[in-house]
Amino acid sequence: MSPVSWSDQADMNAPFSTSANSAAVVRRGTLVTIATYNEIENLPRLVDEIFSYVPDVDVLVIDDDSPDGTGHWCDRRSQTDSRLRCLHRSGKLGLGSAMIAGQKFAIEKDYEFVLNMDADFSHHPRYINNLLSAMVVDGDQAPDVMIGSRYVPGGRVEGWSFKRHFMSRTVNFFARRLLGLRTRDCSGAFRCYRTALLKQLDYGQIKSQGYAFQEEILWHLKRLGARMRESPIVFVDRQHGKSKIGGEAFAAAYILFRLGLRNWLRI
Repeated sequence: MSPVSWSDQADMNAPFSTSANSAAVVRRGTLVTIATYNEIENLPRLVDEIFSYVPDVDVLVIDDDSPDGTGHWCDRRSQTDSRLRCLHRSGKLGLGSAMIAGQKFAIEKDYEFVLNMDADFSHHPRYINNLLSAMVVDGDQAPDVMIGSRYVPGGRVEGWSFKRHFMSRTVNFFARRLLGLRTRDCSGAFRCYRTALLKQLDYGQIKSQGYAFQEEILWHLKRLGARMRESPIVFVDRQHGKSKIGGEAFAAAYILFRLGLRNWLRI
């Protein structure tokens, strides 16, 4: 099996169909991406919630051959809802590569925005409208990246242990110091990107395959002059399924320090 395959339920070169709601132009130009591995307990309800809040977006699920049937569920659902599609991958290829696959799809299909969120309801769909609305503010100061942030006023985390809080705060502290990032939440995955800027990225320069991708792509976009903003969210630890974070702390630290050195040397 090739590393990546598309669901055979639809012609992948055809555009998604969209709602006729003329008041939702920006949403019709938005692709929501969700990376999954064993998320059958969460994904069906999450997709319903997304479409209840923003019925005019399209959703791309990037599934790493989940043995629990997540990808198969997505295929069945896509037969009756053309707003949903699934990108099947041959195994656990890493969160970073999943995010890149989703972004490249958005670029190829000419979406204006690509919004990424986790599959476990830690990023609640009720915040999607806030992120999208901020992307289309009047004037030339509209952000290129809008982050659903745990660490700005009004944002918070629920359900974490002290260890998780400490690790997250530490990663964000070093990301700001080493990479020169000004955003408070550099490691969160709940983000909306303007694809016009993503087109300028050299994805071959992105080395992280795991969770450090979140900081690394912000650094690359900063070098392209990206305007970044944050909007508060309440991040709730997953209630169903198992966390995929695992032991990536050392790999993430290495990438941060390597990028920090490049930032200091301006290379």
